[in-house]
Amino acid sequence: MTAKKLFVLAACLIGTAAWAGDPAIGEKMATEKDCAGCHQRLIGGDGSKIYTRSERKVKNKGQLAAQVSFCSSQLKTGWFPEDEEHVVAWLNHRYYNFK
Repeated sequence: MTAKKLFVLAACLIGTAAWAGDPAIGEKMATEKDCAGCHQRLIGGDGSKIYTRSERKVKNKGQLAAQVSFCSSQLKTGWFPEDEEHVVAWLNHRYYNFK
């Protein structure tokens, strides 16, 4: 199975369960792993703008869960899927407000 197919499969599987997380825990986890620092290196300036820019990639709950999983994998955070749920919950609460 290709990496792209695995990514899509993960998005489908995670997208359905990613709303059980605790936003407060997710915020702490994202701060500890310096997610904003990585985003600053990617786009410059205020790293949180990556969430609110008009050309953002994330447009629904499934995509948000998939993006968190992708970042976690790339940065080798050591987060388990249930940990990622907390980060997804925080990002949704803070920036996205998906239903």
